[in-house]
Amino acid sequence: MTSTTPDTATLLRPPASDQPLQEPAKPAGAASLTELSGWGASQRVRCELREPETAIEVARLVDRAGCIARGLGRSYGDPALNAGGRVLGMQRMDRYLAFDADAGALTCEAGVSLAQIIADFGPRGFFPMITPGTKFATVGGCIANDVHGKAHHAQGPFSACVESMEILLASGEVVTASRKERPDLFWGTFGGMGLLGIVLNARILLRRIETTYFRKQAIKANCLEAMLEALEEYDQKYPYSVAILDPVATGKRLGNGVLAVGDHATLSDLPTELAKQPLRTAPSQLLSVPVDLPEFLLNPISIRFLTAAMKFKQGSSAAFQYYDGFFYPLDMFGHWNRAYGRRGFTQYQFVIPFDDGPTRLREILTAIVSSGKLPFLNVLKRLGKASPSPLSFPTEGYTFAIDFPMRAGTAELCRRLDKMVLDAGGRIYLGKDATVEPDMFRAMYPEGVKAFMALRDQYDPERVFSSDLARRVGLT
Repeated sequence: MTSTTPDTATLLRPPASDQPLQEPAKPAGAASLTELSGWGASQRVRCELREPETAIEVARLVDRAGCIARGLGRSYGDPALNAGGRVLGMQRMDRYLAFDADAGALTCEAGVSLAQIIADFGPRGFFPMITPGTKFATVGGCIANDVHGKAHHAQGPFSACVESMEILLASGEVVTASRKERPDLFWGTFGGMGLLGIVLNARILLRRIETTYFRKQAIKANCLEAMLEALEEYDQKYPYSVAILDPVATGKRLGNGVLAVGDHATLSDLPTELAKQPLRTAPSQLLSVPVDLPEFLLNPISIRFLTAAMKFKQGSSAAFQYYDGFFYPLDMFGHWNRAYGRRGFTQYQFVIPFDDGPTRLREILTAIVSSGKLPFLNVLKRLGKASPSPLSFPTEGYTFAIDFPMRAGTAELCRRLDKMVLDAGGRIYLGKDATVEPDMFRAMYPEGVKAFMALRDQYDPERVFSSDLARRVGLT
């Protein structure tokens, strides 16, 4: 039975319409031809954007000629784009439907964002169980990408915190998927990039917290081997860890950087001043980038300066850090993606196995540094075991993510790196990718693609759900 505490009951709102899904609904707003892009903004296309507010409207607006759902647009490439076709923006599907305080289980619509959950449930002692590096992601988007964060080695990807979901299929039927009910659809939806159906709502587990602060420790490493040793050592002590590397260091200093590790602080941990407001969730956005900046501003000098600033912040000796700075440092800057200019950027993220990992990582990092492509924001983590999801990215090994401004030769560099990653037994992350080609993608996910396409044949044989990414990598 769903239970609520007095202060959370007021958060719950019923769906905008309680009509059966099969009944006619009143017309939604008129179609809007809109230029859309992923967060990397390297591809901008015009789509027929529709923004339904109810499940009935979602069902009615599914275009059998091809459509895809979209959350807050934080996937970097093209999974939420459908050039010349329909895109269903899910942001207005943002209602809480039920909350079981005893179990910490929240049932909410797919358009609810992690930022919204933190703002509403953080002061009540709950926090998202699994979170990526931005809080501006919807629950539906987190499911579609099976996002992971600083704690994958200890806690797994987003699928670990989802108990069930309701999915609108291409047939128009709404079904429940869980580990016991339609488990094939349940697992296939994680990392499935919205291609099996539209998630309408989900029941997710939240984490009980005493404070919104983290106990933090920073460890400096002067080379790649030292950094990997530190990651292995501290991942056994802390659930959260991430390393920021110097993107332009070479030779013996290749891979030098700062590792930050931490865990949720308890009330008894906090110093007196912080303990006065232990569950504070005040907005922390400092400024916003108003327009696409001139490309010349991103150059070797500015990258060195920004990297030094990030390493300094990461290496802060402060024993406690507010959740925003610990999890979401870039969220403090609105539209920070505009700093890369009109041509945008791509974030190249891969994972390779631990076996022979240090040697392979050194080879890949050397290729990046010697490419002359202005790499920025190098992030290194360790991932834990893979989930049963066919196309979920995380698997046991080292994962590395790096931003490249989209310039002449950037796509070619990414494809060169694809070959190195594949040769190392690794794979890339569809949620970040903008360049991988079909044959390479299938080689990276040989069994996963076969299993996923079988699910496509079962749940969407006419390929009603489609996107630019699906066509690009051959998932049509």
